[in-house]
Amino acid sequence: MYETLEIAIDKHGVATLWLDRADKHNAISAQMIAELSQAAAALAGDDKVRVVVLAGRGKSFCAGGDLGWMRAQMDADPVTRAREATALAQMLQVLNTLPKPLVARAHGNAFGGGVGLLSICDVAIGADSAVFGLTETRLGLIPATIGPYVCARMGEARARRVFMSGRRFAAAEAVDLGVLAKAVPVENLDEVVWAEIEPYLSCAPAAVARAKALLRNLGPVIDETVIQHSISELAACWAGGEAPEGIAAFFDKRPPIWD
Repeated sequence: MYETLEIAIDKHGVATLWLDRADKHNAISAQMIAELSQAAAALAGDDKVRVVVLAGRGKSFCAGGDLGWMRAQMDADPVTRAREATALAQMLQVLNTLPKPLVARAHGNAFGGGVGLLSICDVAIGADSAVFGLTETRLGLIPATIGPYVCARMGEARARRVFMSGRRFAAAEAVDLGVLAKAVPVENLDEVVWAEIEPYLSCAPAAVARAKALLRNLGPVIDETVIQHSISELAACWAGGEAPEGIAAFFDKRPPIWD
């Protein structure tokens, strides 16, 4: 059914949603965006599913946006750019409002959109060897569509430490920033993730869903106006001069002109 994802549901009703582009470090492509939206809708409507775990196959959780997909947007017309940015933004919001607990299992690298995916989870557990970063500005981009969720997770003051600099940070700092709830040895990752899951299995599913929806309404506002602004910002970056240079430099294996 899916080419970039895999879903496994165990006897407890725990669904593991695997990002499955291991050869690309689970970089988020247009196809993955569409399939994540489809998978979220399917899991939301499956009464047998009590909890969803978001995890990555291979060496990384998620290396961010697929640069080939981004590069294609440089040559696209404005309507296409807006459509692609909207699909990304809508996927994030569908996962953010999933009426099931969403627990992240992070390992390896989580850059850019990978940090965004961690930020839309209700709790994220990471390997203490994992590396994180909002690396978009190194490519002439900004953390646009993920921005509302990153800011909601970190708070503005903490986000300012990493949102613009593009620097990488270790799991211990990811905990301090609020991206991760816990950082644990990789060999203990599954055990600690299960410890987060297990209490939900004793809770009334509809009550959990309603509590999550209430909490989202009590937290920072991420409404259509905010989302549309993030879409416009991403599309503007794709149309600008720095992103084509940054992405071309990456593919050419050379420093960009500002380095």
